[in-house]
Amino acid sequence: MILAAGAAADPVAARSQMGFSLGWHIILACFGVGLPGLVLFTEWRGLRTGDPVLRLLARRWAKALGLLFAVGAVSGTILSIEMGVLWSGLMSRWGQVIGLPFAIEGIAFFVEAIFLGIYLYGWDRLPPRVHLLSGIPIFVAGVASAFFVVTANAWMNTPAGYTLHDGRLTGVDPWAAMFNPATGPETVHMILAALMVTGFGTASVYAVAMLRGRRDRYHRLGMLIPLTAGAILAPLQIVAGDFAARLVADHQPAKLAAMEGLSRTTAGGRNHSAAGTPAASCTTRCASRTACRCWPA
Repeated sequence: MILAAGAAADPVAARSQMGFSLGWHIILACFGVGLPGLVLFTEWRGLRTGDPVLRLLARRWAKALGLLFAVGAVSGTILSIEMGVLWSGLMSRWGQVIGLPFAIEGIAFFVEAIFLGIYLYGWDRLPPRVHLLSGIPIFVAGVASAFFVVTANAWMNTPAGYTLHDGRLTGVDPWAAMFNPATGPETVHMILAALMVTGFGTASVYAVAMLRGRRDRYHRLGMLIPLTAGAILAPLQIVAGDFAARLVADHQPAKLAAMEGLSRTTAGGRNHSAAGTPAASCTTRCASRTACRCWPA
């Protein structure tokens, strides 16, 4: 990181390192957002039905949550340092505009850490209902952390909450910056994605075990509960993704063109790509957003 920062005007090195750090952290962050909800639901069902298998699943998932949270805290700290070292110009000038969500996210992180400690060490020490209630702030704080961090990214896509006067920032409104036009689509898309990653990722562990012959009730429930959660959220994510894509089309058409692999502007139509590969053999001409027809190139 120091080497990347020391190189004069080398955004490629900075972006590469930031991308690597984010790519690793986002996996841990998804489980940090979604796993508390999965643990709470399973523990609640275990208390309500008296099923010891559900209580056992919740307890083991809670241990995994503690480990993932600890590693995620380290990778998140690296990212916060990189924001100041690699992007010092951005933060020094625009920190007063987008600094608020980072500050609130820090508070949410500490709330999550405090109650996670209470929850983990409270097994067999707190009354069952009190222990369950102590886990609710973990889930709320995890979702809040994701929300506030993503608002900063949303601001980079649709900046708001400031006025430039003769090259200087005036009229800074951190709340308007945080709740910019892209905040809704991006935060909903990210939170749903985190919950889906948790559901399908957790289910995959038990699916592998079942393929190896472990088909007892513990493994069946371990796969069924998170898989059901992921399957329910998948259609909602399609809608959220479409919402986010339409925002990009309206506010950042050049970015949408880059996403679709368009190297030039086309009159009366645009190429669509499949599986990340620009489709050179088909030009889609759209009379509206919903009325389109594919024409051979």
